[in-house]
Amino acid sequence: MLKYFAYYKRKHKTESEYQFWQEGSHPEEMSETTLFMQRLTYIHNNPVKRGYVDLPEYWHYSSAQSYMGEESLLLIVLLS
Repeated sequence: MLKYFAYYKRKHKTESEYQFWQEGSHPEEMSETTLFMQRLTYIHNNPVKRGYVDLPEYWHYSSAQSYMGEESLLLIVLLS
């Protein structure tokens, strides 16, 4: 794996020998519920924006159904 990480590292990135994250990715901790819900809503709405479905819960592979209390392919356990 290190061979690939070294190969795909951008040549101008001189501070490291390898690159794991894709260029432009900026991971951030989602410790706040509001931030998490914003990201989740964005993900759920992607199939709607692409015109695949009319509502997020209609997308077969989405967790949106679970968050609405419906049966889903993806089991989501909500912690309170």
